[in-house]
Amino acid sequence: MKRFWRIFRWLAGLTLIAVLALVAVNEFVGARTSAKIQSSITEIPAEDPPRVAIVFGARVWDDKRPSNTLYDRVLTAVELYRAGRVKKLLMSGDRRDDDYDEPAAMKKLALELGVAEADIAIDNDGKRTLDTCVRARQLFDVQRAVLVTQDYHQPRALYLCAAAGIDGVGITANRRAYDGEWYYHFREFFSVANAWFEVNFLSAKKADGEKQPIGQ
Repeated sequence: MKRFWRIFRWLAGLTLIAVLALVAVNEFVGARTSAKIQSSITEIPAEDPPRVAIVFGARVWDDKRPSNTLYDRVLTAVELYRAGRVKKLLMSGDRRDDDYDEPAAMKKLALELGVAEADIAIDNDGKRTLDTCVRARQLFDVQRAVLVTQDYHQPRALYLCAAAGIDGVGITANRRAYDGEWYYHFREFFSVANAWFEVNFLSAKKADGEKQPIGQ
């Protein structure tokens, strides 16, 4: 029985250390990025030349319609474009096959909302937030960007894009309550820690693909 309690205390101690480490990393990333997150388009400065909007992918339904999360990201980016805060939209997401194509759904919606096709760029390999940031900098030559995603995702997106060499500000795309939002907040707690680990302990990621400069 004593052995059981020794093991229990040892495991409890390790668990506590792990939780405290996760909290510390999340606090660190949050502190580094919080001042760059805005909730209103009017808070995004009008600059010359304007920044590029990086729109992060999200789920697309079987009928190829964007989920509410993705719809609101695209709509927010279009409003930035109309307001002159950005000059180009980079739609970055997962294109698994012809039946699941996030960037295509994003582009279709942006065109329907009046964005000129010449001002939309597509990245079919933005399967992860890190991929999107690295590819935006290395292949699309994006140096200054407005990151368009929901609030729970902004700290990680800003942190990873900064590590990739992008001067980013964030605009939250929250326009409603989302199904499963509690889960995304919970998952992000661990995803932020993983992002911090990748930036600080793994070799810098290199993007594969053809260069398509749209940046400044």
